[in-house]
Parts: sequence; structure tokens; C-alpha cells
Amino acid sequence: MPFFFPGYFQYILFLAPALLLAFIAQMWVSSAYARASQIPASMSGFAAARRILDSAGLTNVQIEAIPGHLSDHYDSRAKVLRLSADNYHGTSVAAVGVAAHEAGHAIQDAVGYLPLIVRNIAVPAAQFGSGAGMWIFVIGMMIHWSQLALLGIVIFSAVVIFQVVNLPVEFNASSRAKTLLVSEGIVNQYEMGPVRNVLAAAALTYVAATLQSILQLLWFISQFNRSRDR
Repeated sequence: MPFFFPGYFQYILFLAPALLLAFIAQMWVSSAYARASQIPASMSGFAAARRILDSAGLTNVQIEAIPGHLSDHYDSRAKVLRLSADNYHGTSVAAVGVAAHEAGHAIQDAVGYLPLIVRNIAVPAAQFGSGAGMWIFVIGMMIHWSQLALLGIVIFSAVVIFQVVNLPVEFNASSRAKTLLVSEGIVNQYEMGPVRNVLAAAALTYVAATLQSILQLLWFISQFNRSRDR
């Protein structure tokens, strides 16, 4: 929401619970990852991901090292699992935990996990809606064109749909990771505590993002309804 828009500060206060939760989640991720990075694992993140993918028959999925901190992701279009350099080369339980989570996404893709399919379909609309939807709504409200404001709300709704669908995708990938790390002998049961902590912290960031998008949509709807009642 542009800072010059009337009601901007009320808007920030409305989003405060989600913003606070996001801050807590980021602090938790940082501390949990830092602690888990100090605990050695029997192999690197690359080796862990490769073992998991190969055991699932996904020898065609490539693994690449990329720059950035915790920039890890699975590209379902290219069938490539990309790990940040720290996790690609790292031999800590943090590195293998993150690598296993991303390998979980590759397995979801291979088995046709429905929420992942829906999420991938929603990505273009969500990317467009996150910026365009807000601006269309703001412009519509500023020039008192209710149809344009309503269009902005509809477009921004794609962001909410994406975030809601993304939650089970991320939770399921983490669940697969925790099971596979043990079943493949990468991490033993006694070492799983720090891994669970990292994955739980990461999951909270997705919950915070979902809450923020929902609150944003509710704010837009409330402002739209208020303008119509005037």
C-alpha cells in the first residue's frame, strides 16, 4: 500500500499481527539455522539431496549450487533442485535438512501432488496480482471508480489463493524430508531435533506470509465497502 494513500498507517496497524509474526519467524529461522549449522552431518547437502532423489528414481533431476543465503528452491519446470552454496557444500544437519526439504518438492512433482500442481498454476497470477492488484485497487479508490477498485481486489485474491495452497505444499515437503532423512540414514533420530526446529521455523514464515495476504485482502474489502456506503 503506497504510504501516501489515506489510511496508510491504519493499514499498517491492521497488518501488525502478520508483520510481528513474520519478524518472529525470521528471527527463529536465523537462530535455528545457525545452531543446526554447528552440528556436523555425515554428508553434504548435495550428497543428501542426490541420495534422496536417486532412491525415489529421480536420477533425471539435476542439483545446482546458486548464490544467496537460504535461496534454496526446486524448479519444477526445469526439473532442477537449486541449493544455496552453504547448503550445497555444507556438511551440517542444517544443510541436509534444507536439501531434503527441497528434494521433497521434487518428489511431490514426480508423484503429481495436487496442491503443488495447483500452486504452480497459480504462480503467474499471484506474481501479477501481488503488485498490480494493489495498485489497481489504490488507483480505483483514489479516482472513486468502484469497478476498478473491485478489479484490484479480484486480482489480489490470486495472491491469497497462492499463499493458502502453498501451506500444505511446504508442510508436506517438510514431512517428507524428516521421514527421508531417517529412512535414508542421513540423520539419526537423535540428530533430528535441530532439523525439526529449522523446518518448523521455515514453516512459520509461510504461515506469516499467508496471514499477511489474507489481512491485506480483508483491508481492501473493508475499505471498498466503506467507500460504497458513503
